[in-house]
Amino acid sequence: MKPLYKAIKTAEQNKKAIAHFNVSTLEQLKAIAGVAKRTGESVIVGVSEGEREFIGLKQIVALVESYKKEGTCLYLNADHTRSLEGVADTAEAGFDSIIFDGANLSFEENVSKTKEAVKICKKHSLFRHKIILEGELGYIGMSSEILDKIPEGAATKNNGFTSPEDTARFVKETGIDMLAPAVGNIHGILQNGRNPSLDIEQIRKIRKATGVPLVLHGGSGVSDNDFHAAIRAGISVIHISTELRVAWKKGIEESFIEYPGEVAPYKLLKRSVLKTQEIVENRIRLFSGIGF
Repeated sequence: MKPLYKAIKTAEQNKKAIAHFNVSTLEQLKAIAGVAKRTGESVIVGVSEGEREFIGLKQIVALVESYKKEGTCLYLNADHTRSLEGVADTAEAGFDSIIFDGANLSFEENVSKTKEAVKICKKHSLFRHKIILEGELGYIGMSSEILDKIPEGAATKNNGFTSPEDTARFVKETGIDMLAPAVGNIHGILQNGRNPSLDIEQIRKIRKATGVPLVLHGGSGVSDNDFHAAIRAGISVIHISTELRVAWKKGIEESFIEYPGEVAPYKLLKRSVLKTQEIVENRIRLFSGIGF
């Protein structure tokens, strides 16, 4: 299996994006790994600080490693890590990539802490594979959930979108491998089912200004047309989380209704796996431009 940075480079060259799916449960991971193995596509599994705490740091590393040994092309990402201690812990544990999220900090503090995160990853990369460090510039909210409105303080077209000039400076001063900008994306899904449109031209300008792969967070709720345009403009990795959570919940709810007397978790959770697989397959197909 090629290192993640090479997989991302290959995706860029082929005008594709690698799908990144967050997990909180074993059935979510089972669904993602099953589709990844069947399609042969590279997939990134992400765990936020809360998800890592729930599953267990060593446990998620071991689970993903078990699928790798079976020939499934899975990579593990430490999503939205907000402390340098968290960066060090996940680097030591064996993650393939880490996001240091300083989007809520001042520009100067974000640069300073992200530089330290880069140093930590470089240190640990000497003993293992290269650990990718992703930086984040521009606030897009924090929760992968159903939203009544755009998160307070989130960047909008008229206020707070990441500029090409700032991103170029940020990348140069920090030495990050990838960048997550604010370009109309938000975490979570608005109740009407459609999030704001992405600023495709801004993505194109940022990619040209920085020269590093770009990551789109908050992919749930983005239109298919925007996904296609964003990939062509320079997005190389796309994060999906809320959609999987909704699918998992619907599966559970349907199972409870259909089998009210059932108490065996492995029977009740099968529908959650199937519904999660539907989302995963749809997104991999869309981002890769392939048919199965």
